[in-house]
Amino acid sequence: MYLPKHFEETRPEPLHEFLRAHPLGLLVTPGADASAGPVANALPFVVEPGPLPDQPLGTLVGHVARANPLWREARDANVLIVFQGAQAYVSPNWYPSKAEHGKVVPTWNYAMVQARGPLQVLDDPASVRDIVTRLTARHEATQPRPWTPDDAPPEFTEALLRTIVGIRIPLVSLVGKFKLSQNRPAADRAGVVQGLRASGEAAQHATADSMLQAEATMAGAAR
Repeated sequence: MYLPKHFEETRPEPLHEFLRAHPLGLLVTPGADASAGPVANALPFVVEPGPLPDQPLGTLVGHVARANPLWREARDANVLIVFQGAQAYVSPNWYPSKAEHGKVVPTWNYAMVQARGPLQVLDDPASVRDIVTRLTARHEATQPRPWTPDDAPPEFTEALLRTIVGIRIPLVSLVGKFKLSQNRPAADRAGVVQGLRASGEAAQHATADSMLQAEATMAGAAR
């Protein structure tokens, strides 16, 4: 992707934090029919550090339906996973600099992370159960009484586990693009945050929050 330096993030720690906050990734794989182009599937993932010292970017773990051909078609292929965060339209009316010189145009602010690596298939019962358990534990953590696979009848769980296949993607590339007005003067950034906050839309409020986080990162880097 096109990635100007002021929007780039390559540190594993904040990127892993982003993936934990936005776990639904768009997995892009080669299709069986090359003339039809790549195939995209939306899947929730868990990101794990390591586990090897020479694998600092971590590993993505998830599962797909056994009926989904991607695990056969893309086995061992290098794949792309796109994670999308907050995004919103930015009006030039929110820039104080518009009143000064008028040389401003609309844009779009957004945050995304792209991950790449070889798709490995885990089709043994123990690995599939482990993946489902980890995914469930991660996303049930906020519930008063977290659900676990053991809550369902064993025969029901075992039957469902046979209908899915685990996947693991050791990451060879992990990069974020946080286009959040870092290239604008401080007054313009503040104007965009105010404009987004004035909206009643959750996506615009989330984008304002992301801008403030980027502002804090910029301030910390300047120290």
